[in-house]
Amino acid sequence: MKGFYREVESKMTFGLNWKIGRNLNAFNDVLYGGFGIHDVDEKYILKWHRSEKSKSELKYFDAIIEIIKEHKNIELQLT
Repeated sequence: MKGFYREVESKMTFGLNWKIGRNLNAFNDVLYGGFGIHDVDEKYILKWHRSEKSKSELKYFDAIIEIIKEHKNIELQLT
């Protein structure tokens, strides 16, 4: 999960002088936007590259997908 949170932070936040929390609640907050990349509730496409590899390696993969799907402003593309 450390790598997952590092990737989220590098791709979905910008200009923060602090690190995001390392838990699924913090990930959910980042999805709302307002952390330097996307505005709050901005519509965007989230592309998850090598998702099959992530599915086999991440214990919480299904929970992560469910959290993403709760955000109607995000189109999830698994590649």
